[in-house]
Amino acid sequence: MSKKKIVVVGGTGYLGQHLLQALADSPHAYDLAFTFHSTHPPQPLLDAIPTSLPFQVDLKSGNGFPTHLARFSSHFNLPDVVVNCAAISVPRACETDPATAHAINVPSSLVKWLQSFKESSTLLIHLSTDQVYEGEKSFYKEEDVAVPVNVYGKTKVAAEKYISDNCPNFAILRSSIIYGRQTVSPVPKSLPIQWIDGALAKREKVEFFHDEFRCPIYVKDLITIILALTNQWISERKQMQLLLNAGGPDRVSRVQMAEAVAQFRGHETSLIKSVSASTVDRGVKSPADISMDITRLVQTLRINPVSFKDGVRLTLTAETKQ
Repeated sequence: MSKKKIVVVGGTGYLGQHLLQALADSPHAYDLAFTFHSTHPPQPLLDAIPTSLPFQVDLKSGNGFPTHLARFSSHFNLPDVVVNCAAISVPRACETDPATAHAINVPSSLVKWLQSFKESSTLLIHLSTDQVYEGEKSFYKEEDVAVPVNVYGKTKVAAEKYISDNCPNFAILRSSIIYGRQTVSPVPKSLPIQWIDGALAKREKVEFFHDEFRCPIYVKDLITIILALTNQWISERKQMQLLLNAGGPDRVSRVQMAEAVAQFRGHETSLIKSVSASTVDRGVKSPADISMDITRLVQTLRINPVSFKDGVRLTLTAETKQ
């Protein structure tokens, strides 16, 4: 039986790297390819997944998507699954350059590429965001109307609509804050748990919002969700049109996130200064409470993400061992 073929778009990012490693380590044998935007994929990542096939793509223009992956490798023909992890995910950056944010976050070039495989039935797994919600209540459900308050959220809503209108097989995952250990090739952005840990370790008071709520998800849980969808599609080949909230089980404020880190590490909780999000101008409107109800996720895939407290323990324990 031929190996199933998976393409990770945005393979050099935080989630992309973790996903590629998990796929490479899976008991299922996959042929892997991934896209990158920079001049060359990082060597530590190439060393970690030496049999993977990297190809450079400009998502803004669509340049780089090959008309046939066999052009790169004789055995890599049509992809069975494509996971889109690529995005401009910093809300302020989206606010500063809405046109670029829309061009990259709405994956029209990727979808058109998939449509070019006319004989193919590929599953597209697309990473969306909790920032599609307005933030005026707790525990949003998938069927709640998406009323984003910033450009980032608006581009992600547009992406969801584009995919649902143009793809026969898709799973859209509305992810919250993703946290976990650092990647094999360290990403430049600060990671939330590691940043909190480092800030409190300096023994200086740090401000955290007490009135902004999220359902952060441990990166390995998000990987488990993606792998479950992948395996379901490969084994059943039944048309899939899914929209799932992909968050952790806990609704936590930034203060509560910091307290969980402090409790595990033994930092002084008195260093955590509770402030309102309204006191800080971040150059972009941020929704107050976009906690998510993950009942549909749990019932559909029978996956129960770990608690935030356990995720913090797993993250910082893994960092200590590195």
